[in-house]
Amino acid sequence: MFQKDNRLPLYYQLMDIIVSKIEAGDLKEHDKLPSERELCETYNVSRTTVRQTMQELEKEKLIYKEHGKGTFVSPKVIDQSLVKFYSFTDEMKKINKIPSSNVLAFETMSADSHLAKKMSIIENDPIYKITRLRYADEEPMMYEISYLPIRRFPHLQVEDLEKVPMYDLFRERYNVMITKANERFKAVSTDKIAAEMLNIGEGEPSLFIERMTYENEEIIEYTATFARGDKFTYSVELNSTKE
Repeated sequence: MFQKDNRLPLYYQLMDIIVSKIEAGDLKEHDKLPSERELCETYNVSRTTVRQTMQELEKEKLIYKEHGKGTFVSPKVIDQSLVKFYSFTDEMKKINKIPSSNVLAFETMSADSHLAKKMSIIENDPIYKITRLRYADEEPMMYEISYLPIRRFPHLQVEDLEKVPMYDLFRERYNVMITKANERFKAVSTDKIAAEMLNIGEGEPSLFIERMTYENEEIIEYTATFARGDKFTYSVELNSTKE
């Protein structure tokens, strides 16, 4: 409830109450919020206050409206920290979502000049090309294509990737220890193929992510990913330094 000595505007206090209920799990994804009238009566505030609260929550993408049906809690947007190495599988488990992957294609090929330069290998070196769709709670989140040098991962089979997360496979079967990864991000309009895979409209915004994964100074993976723009945010903590 509202604190009498709180100097914050009423709409902000009401917003804080609703956000707290969402974070505590009292209001879950796609739950319907009380009507304007019900909120007015419950918290003894005006319709103007309630409407301003709803506008701010909608701006923050914490709620969404369906015409003629009401206002609902938005699905969580995944906020990924960039200050440490992460895997999709581990990050989904941390926020209580069930991760899964579907291997759409698994093939061997010779590295063209573009991939050879990206991976710091010789042109025509044999590589795997692995196309996957990554899910959280059965909802498509990322469409990605990974390239691996065959000499580092001999006899890799598609069945292996369907049973074990790729980075676990690197460590457990091939004794490959990831030491670092470099990523580049770019906001793009989703192309036709990625849009179909992610079940979004062609041209909708997404994040295009290029990842180079290393063991010491050797690139062991190059992955290009389309991540849904409505489902992901990335954050980094900046610490001040004394000059």
